Amino acid sequence: MTTRMLNILFLCTGNSARSILAERLVERFGGGKFRGFSAGSHPKGEVHPRTLAMLEDAGLPTDGLRSKSWDEFAQPGAPVMDFVFTVCDDAAGEICPVWPGQPMTAHWGMPDPAAATGSEFERMAAFRTTFQMLETRIKLFASLPFAKLEQASLRRRVQEIGRIGPNEGEGSAA
Repeated sequence: MTTRMLNILFLCTGNSARSILAERLVERFGGGKFRGFSAGSHPKGEVHPRTLAMLEDAGLPTDGLRSKSWDEFAQPGAPVMDFVFTVCDDAAGEICPVWPGQPMTAHWGMPDPAAATGSEFERMAAFRTTFQMLETRIKLFASLPFAKLEQASLRRRVQEIGRIGPNEGEGSAA
């Protein structure tokens, strides 16, 4: 792969929590190599307030974030994606969009923290768990030796990262 900035689109159903968190995390931990985007197959129309709180607590910018359709990225003039990661959780019965084109894709599914129930503490804990899972996966992804990996090996590694659980360390898939 080249040394140019690589575009990553994180897809989810509602584009209000997981994909938004990933968009900002990839820019924080991507070492200047990645530009993050997010979208949803059925966007909620607004970013979840707990998503914004998690980002603010982590010192990540929230300006410009909005819940949007993945159709925006299929329009003429849209940024060309190098990677498309779905972060919706199939086990929860969500419908993940199919991305047309040539970007490398992988499924990094995880439960939707916006669907968490219980006390305020329990709901915030769901967001913290999601945030930590995404942070771990993105750090692993950013540490891959892109210039040295063949496409098949890179694809395998990217898919392995999507299977990293919430309590697994950063050395798990690299």
